[in-house]
Amino acid sequence: MRGRAASAITAALSSTTQPPHPNPLPHGGEGTERPVAQVISPHPKPVPSSSGIRITALETVIPDDIMPGLLLLRIHTDAGVIGHGETYYAPHAVAAMIHDWMGRRLLGADPLSIENHWRFLYERASAFGSRGTELRAISAIDLALWDILGQVCGKPVWQLLGGKARDKVRVYNSSGGPTYGRRIGAGRDQGWPGHGDIGKPGPLEDNWASNHAAGDLAEELVAEGYCAMKFWTFDRAFHEHGGNFLPWSAVKACVKPMEEVRARVGDKIEILLDGHGFFQLPAALRIAEAMRDLRPLWLEDVMRVDNADTLADFRDKARLPIAVSEMLTSREDYRLVLERRAVDYVMIDPTWVGGISETRRLAEFAQTYNVPATMHDCTGPLTLFAGLHVATAVPNVTFQETVRAHIRTYYSSLIETNVIIEQGWAQPPELPGLGTKLKPELFEAKRESYRVTRV
Repeated sequence: MRGRAASAITAALSSTTQPPHPNPLPHGGEGTERPVAQVISPHPKPVPSSSGIRITALETVIPDDIMPGLLLLRIHTDAGVIGHGETYYAPHAVAAMIHDWMGRRLLGADPLSIENHWRFLYERASAFGSRGTELRAISAIDLALWDILGQVCGKPVWQLLGGKARDKVRVYNSSGGPTYGRRIGAGRDQGWPGHGDIGKPGPLEDNWASNHAAGDLAEELVAEGYCAMKFWTFDRAFHEHGGNFLPWSAVKACVKPMEEVRARVGDKIEILLDGHGFFQLPAALRIAEAMRDLRPLWLEDVMRVDNADTLADFRDKARLPIAVSEMLTSREDYRLVLERRAVDYVMIDPTWVGGISETRRLAEFAQTYNVPATMHDCTGPLTLFAGLHVATAVPNVTFQETVRAHIRTYYSSLIETNVIIEQGWAQPPELPGLGTKLKPELFEAKRESYRVTRV
């Protein structure tokens, strides 16, 4: 970084003066008795100054012509550095949370006081329940603040997390196709989770292929160096029969594509099954019984994850490794499944649990139970980049989920620098910060969903 921006950063980093609070408390003049009520301040303590840099603007946009469930964020600073973040699901609610509530804390504050921002926003939000919009907003903000820190320091985020625990990150391919999570047609409907488009025959149509040409898909993935592939074949069984009871005919039909993989490539690729939380315990146990001979690496979210005791019962009776899951969003959720011995892998989504800050904490927390962590991504590109930074720096992370169809089709319409995957391994991002930037043209004021809040 050169010129005025670099000079501004240098000057800011050398400054430790905290500016006055934008809304100072009124006070009486000489000889005026101060009312007792004013001793209790309605304003929290100012954000500690870590650098002298200040946040000047927050921008959000929903790229509804690309991925309508995605919320993109840019945080601007007076040093000319822009941080980039994202989250997924209910994007209009997240945008409102950022601009109408959290922005009051961020604007004019030091972006490098990352942990102070995280704790303040989380603790204020948790007073009213924080496991939805609030955590998604904090997640997007946290990514952007780490991005700013990395750019100011001239280092990738993984370096600031402690450096490399590994030279490359093992990835697997999930069954999304080019249209999964994207808008279909000219309407405004963004679809529902677990009810995505199965696709059609064609290149990178991995959802369709995993149901109808699984052997061919497995051979293709093995040739590309992938060591594992994830199936969603039981989604169709839920849509037809519901989650309480599955006839054996439906179970066998959903297992058949995975049997084809074992027949075609043997043990050259690991099998993972994602049930998207659709099934009750009896149906889930029937699925586990049918899967046992296939020796899957894990069963993921075959049941809804909102009862840790039932999950533990399922793990005990299934006699297969269990992954749980991006459906968990709080530290207490993860503590419960670990304490109840309900899980063999914990899966974390960096843009749902609270950003890079909380993702690292959760991954390291799981290590105290000797349970490995794996990073989730089936949404936007910054979620993938955030996961790769944590996976690079934290030894307990064993896999990063990827959707090759997303990476090779539309991620390039959202970001300037794409992820590099070679022979089933992702390269750690090398550029400062997150290692990529959201494309500026996405943040055009003419977009209906565009919002900006300035100091």
